[in-house]
Amino acid sequence: TGRNMFALDPRAVPTRAAHAQGVKLAEEILRRHLQEQGDWPKSLLVDLWGSATMRTAGEEFAMALHLAGLAPLWEESGRVSGFEILPPALLGRPRIDVTLRLSGLFRDVFAHLAQLFAAGAQALAAREEAPGENPYITQAPRIFAPRPGQYGLQMGEAPTIFTDEARAAAGEAWLAGASWSIGTDGVAQETPEALRARLAGTDGFVHAQDLPETDLLLAADYATQEGGIVAALAQMGLNAPPLYHLDSTRPEAPRARLLGEEIARVVRARAANPAWVAGMRRHGFRGGAELAATLDHLAAFANLTRDVPGHLFDLYFAATLGEPEVVAFLQAQNPAALARLRDVFSRLREAGLWATRNNEILASL
Repeated sequence: TGRNMFALDPRAVPTRAAHAQGVKLAEEILRRHLQEQGDWPKSLLVDLWGSATMRTAGEEFAMALHLAGLAPLWEESGRVSGFEILPPALLGRPRIDVTLRLSGLFRDVFAHLAQLFAAGAQALAAREEAPGENPYITQAPRIFAPRPGQYGLQMGEAPTIFTDEARAAAGEAWLAGASWSIGTDGVAQETPEALRARLAGTDGFVHAQDLPETDLLLAADYATQEGGIVAALAQMGLNAPPLYHLDSTRPEAPRARLLGEEIARVVRARAANPAWVAGMRRHGFRGGAELAATLDHLAAFANLTRDVPGHLFDLYFAATLGEPEVVAFLQAQNPAALARLRDVFSRLREAGLWATRNNEILASL
């Protein structure tokens, strides 16, 4: 059949195992939101990346289906052939109005999944259910992606330029990178106002992380995606809803954390951990670059969300520029990284994104 020529058959996504895990992810998100807000979310925006979908075989997409009260159907071959509608009595809760934000890779590789979800939403709209139980009675575009041919959000340097103008540009880039909607026919149409309407009504944003060997301060994409939506909402004159970073690195125990909680956890556990800094020193030039990049990404979150507390920068400063041995290492192995750290810390203070009360830090600046 030629299937052995491919690592993944997109038509078999989500797999049965991925669907079972997706149900667990959905229940964890609902548990956390119910705990935080005291009620079920009426609507959620789910961020789907193509690379993650390839690794997990569709766990995040299966999560979105379960939130809406849908489940995939499979052929004997394992390929997904359609969906079934789960009745409210079986769900034990209202259907969640799910909006999907697709990456460019997901849009291209898993185009059929966008159509499947659109068809599911259309089928739900035809159900005779109470409006309070079924928000899909109101028909509207629910799947958004970058324009055809675009990949990434194309924010450029805006996340690390600490001005209101740069933050506004980042917000506009996020909106532009999700302004094309996809329907049951798979055709993308530019619908920026529909996107803004969905954002204005969402009760939360969900991004899942499945890789245990990385975190949200090791790559710029996390800040542009998860922080970018806050900048986008600010451009619309809106406050951000709860931002959930869904940790699915332990399949047996997924954990939904607020974005601020996840950032604080990563800073304390990894970035400001002397053991990690010592490990970077063993990698010479490249290790120095990682020290500078971590601050860049933390600063990007601070710039886009305006919600990173100063004590986290205190911790990272103490672990890097506050350690003479680390400064000497950077001076010898990667002077550019040392200059970058000093520059970013300085600009954070000038922009009002970092206000420290630590006298030792103030004396060294």
